[in-house]
Amino acid sequence: MAETAFSGAPQNVGSIQSTYMAQVQRRRLYGGLTLLIFVILMVSGFNIADDRNAGGFWDGLHQIGDYPADVLSEAWEKRAELPALVFKYFPALIETINIAAVSTLLGAIGGLFLSLHGTRGLAKWPRLIPLFRRISDIMRAVPEIVVALVLIFVLGGGPVPAMIAISIHTAGALGKMFSEVSENADLKPLEGLASTGATWSQRMILGVLPQVAPNYISYALLRFEINIRASAILGFVGAGGLGYELRNAMAWGPGRFDEAAAIFVLLFGTIVFFDQVSSRYRNRLTEGQAQ
Repeated sequence: MAETAFSGAPQNVGSIQSTYMAQVQRRRLYGGLTLLIFVILMVSGFNIADDRNAGGFWDGLHQIGDYPADVLSEAWEKRAELPALVFKYFPALIETINIAAVSTLLGAIGGLFLSLHGTRGLAKWPRLIPLFRRISDIMRAVPEIVVALVLIFVLGGGPVPAMIAISIHTAGALGKMFSEVSENADLKPLEGLASTGATWSQRMILGVLPQVAPNYISYALLRFEINIRASAILGFVGAGGLGYELRNAMAWGPGRFDEAAAIFVLLFGTIVFFDQVSSRYRNRLTEGQAQ
């Protein structure tokens, strides 16, 4: 009987191996077919879009470097005026930073509210957790530029529509991030506070926030970097800041390319500066050291 069992073992191993290899080949086949379908859809979609655009992509592809070359050449010819132009557009930079800062602050407050009410074990009204999560999903699903265009139509151009649009998207994004952090919070301090008669707000402030504050601030700083870029982009639709000045300089064409170059330099330097500063502080908060 033992000999029969041992003699059947190689057959079982061989059948398992053949079945496994068949599954691997089938999976590879499905993966290859999926990739092929994706490529076909992308190529056909691009051709349709190119035809609807009067077939201008391939005809204009060789000119892709002409505009940057014109901007750089004119900026180099007027390089002596670059410091004065940077100083000229510095107030617009301050406006862009203010939009990003206020949007981040308001969005962080909104994200904190959504996260605490949308996290299991922490929510004040557990039955409303799906509602707060869907609100967060909707707020981050709508692009800032869409909200900004609607608000500009209602409120007119300026920094306020940009601030509101970025705040809405920031609240939805940070609400999701904060909620994921809050789910890992230790609930024992909450139980201790509840036993002393602490209210829900007191339990959140004293029991949860001290645990998650470093990660909350880290995510908020990361979002501040993103909002600086977003506020500059929204300027192209009339929302103020550096983006608005850059759009005007680029739309004017030759003769103001030096101003566009100065704005590019100012914007790029600002983004790099805040990226480095916020990265340093985020590393300190999350890892306890600067890297």
